[in-house]
Amino acid sequence: MNLDWCTRSTIGTMTLLLLGPVSQASESPNVIRTIAPDSKLPIAQAVEIPAGYSTVYLSGVVPAKTTNAPGRNAYGHDTREQTLNVLQRIAAQLSTLNLSMRDVIKMQVFLVADPNKGDKMDFGGFMDAYRQYFGTAGQPNLPARSLVQVAALASPDFLVEIEVVAVRPLP
Repeated sequence: MNLDWCTRSTIGTMTLLLLGPVSQASESPNVIRTIAPDSKLPIAQAVEIPAGYSTVYLSGVVPAKTTNAPGRNAYGHDTREQTLNVLQRIAAQLSTLNLSMRDVIKMQVFLVADPNKGDKMDFGGFMDAYRQYFGTAGQPNLPARSLVQVAALASPDFLVEIEVVAVRPLP
């Protein structure tokens, strides 16, 4: 589709108006996070990154062993514990890149059915851990996010894998 700048700009503006209110809480003030109207979920409906930013893609992160317990318990007893483990690991990886959770603009979450939850994904357990990192007074920046249930991950002991995209202003 060949649109001139004015038309593209107008379409972009119309899209923002249709998506809902815009939050500018980011440390990077030019990053636009559009929050869904009346949503109770701490996620952005859309995130717009202007020119002048570098994009950093983190590979999927799974939980690390936290104990010598056998099987799944070595990584956390449930989805909540494993999600906290994974989010802690992501925060540490971002820190080595001079980034933080405030810089995360996109998150993809893969949850495995929890046998202790009737073989369904534990969305509530995931959200309990997620809310400790996103949508807090200390960290209000919300990423756009997808969450899906998958049949399995690399280890039968993993209940969660998360990959993120972060941005930073170019020097």
